[in-house]
Amino acid sequence: MPTSWKDSGLRWYFVAVLVFIADQLSKQWVLANFSLYESVNILPFFNFTYVRNYGAAFSFLSDAGGWQRWLFTAIAIGFSVVLTYWLRRQSASEWRLNLAYTLVIGGAIGNLVDRLMHGYVVDFIDFYWKTSHYPAFNIADSAICVGAILMIWDAFKQPKPEAVEPKS
Repeated sequence: MPTSWKDSGLRWYFVAVLVFIADQLSKQWVLANFSLYESVNILPFFNFTYVRNYGAAFSFLSDAGGWQRWLFTAIAIGFSVVLTYWLRRQSASEWRLNLAYTLVIGGAIGNLVDRLMHGYVVDFIDFYWKTSHYPAFNIADSAICVGAILMIWDAFKQPKPEAVEPKS
């Protein structure tokens, strides 16, 4: 374990803060400028569409009656604590995992704040093809997905061979 937080993955925590700020600012902009279900076409395959997600990814458990809010709150807090602990235990030079963990933490906290403030997560990024729409999402969701992909990528990378000290 690194001797100080500056030598550990905690040095990357600024990424979580940036993700959180970008996520919350974008959601506040949507709440201030859109009515629920209002949609603005940006590109032939992309809209800004304000929707509320009471569940998790792809509206999983969105109609569960309300208890899911607290389950997803506990999961977000739990993952953030565990990933922060892991960040402290690894070197700041492990960029891929540090970036992955901080992206997930920033996204989890961004959606956590929505759940606690509103009881739902604000989603607004809407990709589609013809009449088929991908479920709407937000910056926090994007950060969580990119972080998960980086973790998977890291799991498949070859470990660097350790330098062997010459015997005297």
